[in-house]
Amino acid sequence: MKFLNRNVKIGDTYLVDTLSPRAAQVTVSGCDLTVVVLTFNEELHLARCLESVRGLTNKLVVIDSGSSDRTQEIAFEYGARVLVNPFINQSIQFNWGLEHAEINTTWGMRLDADEVVTPELHDAICLGLKEVGPEVAGLTVNRQIHFMGRWIRNGAIYPIHTLRLWRNGQGRCENRWMDEHIVVQGSIQHIDADIADINLNNVTWWINKHNHYATREAIELLLSLHVKSTAPSASMSTPARVKRWFKYSCYAKLPKGIRPLLYFGYRYFLRFGFLDGFQGLAFHVLQGFWYRFLVDVKCYELNAMMVERKQSLQEIIKTEYGYEI
Repeated sequence: MKFLNRNVKIGDTYLVDTLSPRAAQVTVSGCDLTVVVLTFNEELHLARCLESVRGLTNKLVVIDSGSSDRTQEIAFEYGARVLVNPFINQSIQFNWGLEHAEINTTWGMRLDADEVVTPELHDAICLGLKEVGPEVAGLTVNRQIHFMGRWIRNGAIYPIHTLRLWRNGQGRCENRWMDEHIVVQGSIQHIDADIADINLNNVTWWINKHNHYATREAIELLLSLHVKSTAPSASMSTPARVKRWFKYSCYAKLPKGIRPLLYFGYRYFLRFGFLDGFQGLAFHVLQGFWYRFLVDVKCYELNAMMVERKQSLQEIIKTEYGYEI
């Protein structure tokens, strides 16, 4: 299949304006909604993701980080507009996309490449968008997490309410290195239907990804202690706000190394994570204990480097990880 591509350079970034046979055949249908997907080498998941929003919208924007596989080609096949930008973190990438995607629909929706919109949510979104009042700036949905082929329903994991739809011009992603949320200027309502996070990569891939996540989360935790936030006031979903409060007001004050063990015990025993069988055990050990312990180790290491080298957190992060804070 051939594509007519026009690359427009913007510094180290470029836009890929595409005209594909499939895009040319797309007719105007679906909701007044643009779906935005961040990608990097997502050929395993992207077609499934975009297929799940067929009929919901034909306005698709893919923000790619320079994939070397068929990710961009798959996006073209589904009529998406592809924007390419070097990746720094999720927040910067998403907000860059909002600035350059030229979204002209009333609503926007974020969907990860390894997520799908369930049929129930597909049907509920257009109805929900028609019923919300003008004061509503954001909509949350439920998020399922699947691990090693099993939907993890227990351990305080489901339902997670996540803000994924925002009124155009009233939503942005928080400027954070990890655990970022879309925040809006206005009120928030909930659609009681699900997106499903079903990643098909193996456990080694998952561990490597979460090793990088742990670095970014350690940076975010230490920045919260060393750098005063100047972020403007905005609204996030109530569950996200409660989780954020607990994380920084309670969890962060517990002893390093002990708190991941307590958190695992809470999820696996008190919140019945053991009901999800071996996959549940693997998930809660790896995500609820190992990952949180790794964050503590990296926080300890960064703090020790600051003391030993007599450098600021920003200088250490630049030297060790190449990140400009």
